[in-house]
Amino acid sequence: MKTETPQPIHLADYTPVPYLIDSVALDFRLDPQETRVTARLSLRPNPASREQGAALVFDGERITLQSLVLDGVALQPGQYHADEQSLTIANVPQAPFTLEVVTTCNPAANTELSGLYLSGGVFCTQCEAEGFRRITYFYDRPDVMARYTVRIEAEREQAPILLSNGNPRERDVIGGTTRHFAVWDDPFPKPSYLFALVAGDLGAVHDGFTTMSGRTVELGIYVLKGNEGRCAWAMESLKQSMRWDERRFGREYDLDVFNIVAVPDFNMGAMENKGLNVFNDKYILANPETATDLDYVNIEAIIAHEYFHNWTGNRITCRDWFQLCLKEGLTVFRDQEFTSDLRSRAVKRITDVKTLRARQFPEDNGPLAHPPRPDAYIEINNFYTPTVYEKGAEICRMMLTLIGEQAFRKAMDLYFDRHDGEAATVEQFVACMAEASGRDLTQFFTWYSQAGTPAVKAEGHYDAAKKQYTLTLEQQVKPTPGQLEKQALHIPLGIGLIGPDGTDMPLDLEGVGTLNTPLIELTEPRQSFRFNVAQRPVLSLNRGFSAPVKLEADLSTADELFLMGHDGDSFNRWEAGQRLGRRLVLDAYHGTATEAGVAAYAAALKKIIDDPAVDDAFKALMLMLPTESEIAAALGAEVDTDRVHAARDGLRTAIARQLARELDAIWQRTDEPGPYRPDPASTARRALRQTALALMVMGDRTDGIARALAEFEAAHNMSAEMGALAALVQVDCPERETALERFHARHAHEHLLVDKWLMLNAQAQGPGAAARIARLTTHPDFRWTTPNKVYALLSGFVGGNPAGFNAEDGSGYKVIADAILRLDPINPQVASRLATSFRSCKLLNSSRKTAAQAELERILAEPSLSRDVFEIVSKIATS
Repeated sequence: MKTETPQPIHLADYTPVPYLIDSVALDFRLDPQETRVTARLSLRPNPASREQGAALVFDGERITLQSLVLDGVALQPGQYHADEQSLTIANVPQAPFTLEVVTTCNPAANTELSGLYLSGGVFCTQCEAEGFRRITYFYDRPDVMARYTVRIEAEREQAPILLSNGNPRERDVIGGTTRHFAVWDDPFPKPSYLFALVAGDLGAVHDGFTTMSGRTVELGIYVLKGNEGRCAWAMESLKQSMRWDERRFGREYDLDVFNIVAVPDFNMGAMENKGLNVFNDKYILANPETATDLDYVNIEAIIAHEYFHNWTGNRITCRDWFQLCLKEGLTVFRDQEFTSDLRSRAVKRITDVKTLRARQFPEDNGPLAHPPRPDAYIEINNFYTPTVYEKGAEICRMMLTLIGEQAFRKAMDLYFDRHDGEAATVEQFVACMAEASGRDLTQFFTWYSQAGTPAVKAEGHYDAAKKQYTLTLEQQVKPTPGQLEKQALHIPLGIGLIGPDGTDMPLDLEGVGTLNTPLIELTEPRQSFRFNVAQRPVLSLNRGFSAPVKLEADLSTADELFLMGHDGDSFNRWEAGQRLGRRLVLDAYHGTATEAGVAAYAAALKKIIDDPAVDDAFKALMLMLPTESEIAAALGAEVDTDRVHAARDGLRTAIARQLARELDAIWQRTDEPGPYRPDPASTARRALRQTALALMVMGDRTDGIARALAEFEAAHNMSAEMGALAALVQVDCPERETALERFHARHAHEHLLVDKWLMLNAQAQGPGAAARIARLTTHPDFRWTTPNKVYALLSGFVGGNPAGFNAEDGSGYKVIADAILRLDPINPQVASRLATSFRSCKLLNSSRKTAAQAELERILAEPSLSRDVFEIVSKIATS
């Protein structure tokens, strides 16, 4: 509890622990209210420590100490000190010694879902980042790596399944009792945050995988009973991940078993515990009647992400939590590559950039901005951020772009060989990239240490007499909290110069010659590049989104339309459409829009729709305008979110009317031809159909609503049903409420579909949005203790209904502030994530800023506020 202002932890203060832990033997006697944990530790002084002879100080929270035994001798109370956060033993041997620690904890009362807790009657752990200290006293930090043996004892009827990390060694009943036990050995050293235990009455699906060296790995997915029939996609995704990591990175799985457990109560998406991944069940369970196309894609990607952590996170972990992007950014990059190889690389790249712009760019542009490798934090749970994950992945991708595929693979092999079994740093990772490629990446490293999204301004000039095109680039990063002075970054920019015939011209760079790779490198605040070209080109810059920057190019509307029709780079073809769409919405916002401008944009979209060579998923993306949040960010200050919403909806309506014939043709040809299939082609067809339906509802309310209702009633898979309902949710009409009620009546028995119903309600446009949210927080199907319910309703409201959240009367801010204060005593992690909702409010007009500030100050006035929420809210409120 916050009794005084929490103090930050600094990267510069890192020191090794004074004692190493070589092995850990854990014995669990599971009980819902009083689980007894015996930890037997083998320790020795750390020769690398600067604190020789220091006291032994372990972390500990929400546990009760029962006994301590040092080298076989029980310690008396005067020989140690235990408080709410730590255990201190002043005198320990300066030679190898053993320590036995016996503690108890209460899993049933653990609503924070950190440490050992119950989910649907199942014992489950979540130890990242600092949950192991809620199980036993320990050095709960990632650089302390030990080998674990775990014995689990429980009632056979309550928990017939007993799982932990590593390989199973022993299992038996305890004679004369109703209890049984299992023993697990993990042969690989790991930090405490990777420890896992699951025990309960679970159903299971089993399969096997043969590795590239011929070993057989037993695969298991454990779920609440009755859900076994919804695990096939997850199992296939796991095997696909294992094959891909062998083929792409040469990484073979290293244990005899790989288990996944899915539970309904989980703060995160999933957790990569060594050999025993624990998942939020929304990212495991799927069949056509309950899961959408997006669910199938997410399951595939998140299973891959957690599996890939086996090498980038587990075998090589982080020295400290400041290095979090070392494992998360690299593993996000790897899972993005996995999906790109399995599906459409172009579509995947666009969707990843959309996510980056929706989640990370606003963070970089506000009071919560921080470098991918931060230098200080108050609560580490607050640094599981888009900057660490998504921007961290972009940094890895930039290194691949700079050094090439062959050198990148060589660098990864070097990294695995050199640091296997270690707790590493970002510097060590980048050093492998530099050594394998021969490139000097000293300046590039600034991407890890500097916050903010760079703005790159591009100006092009063609000299017809000299037949020379000069491209001048300027880069700038605005000041961010704690970093007022910024350094020039090393920015790789994919480039194309497109001639009048729509094809790329040779890149003949003055002083260099023809470029082998279509790439230029911006390293100075201002740089010019001169190309010898026969005709005036149209610039296509930052192809493939080669760098996470905001590009400002002096392209005319005619240039943008030309790129929409001819750019050979799919990303930049889409990007041209986004820039032009944003320009049109801003024109409407300022009252300067013209019919001719909208008509030209619609005509360019028509050509793409009519092109049979263009993928359906890409067509769907081209038909989507930039989001309201992106428009607000482009305005930059004094934003009226109601006007943004009206301007964007007005443009969508105009486009829908001009493309009415084309949208109807899409509708006719994309009708579901047979049984549901989650393959890329079928997924793309449904994406285009649902995008067209959403536009048709905007263009002709009567006909569009009728089509959406018919689709909703006739749907024989969840993708079609949700797509139709999402189209209805965007307009305020009686049919919307009827459909939402019918959806709930159909699916009230299925908790994941109740979450979808809550999310759709949160996104419902129109007046009274905040009142709807407040009302739903009292609905019998909403539970404050279940993170998925909170995220679906409250985060769904903030992200999916900007006009409602930013209502000028402040009602949206109040309902979210009320929720934060309600959640904080229950689950501070969830409350702090919800608190980030306020990060962009300073962009808005004065009445909205004032209303938001009042709610932030109300939250800060709570005397028992958690460290988690205090850190987020105080940064936003004082910015």
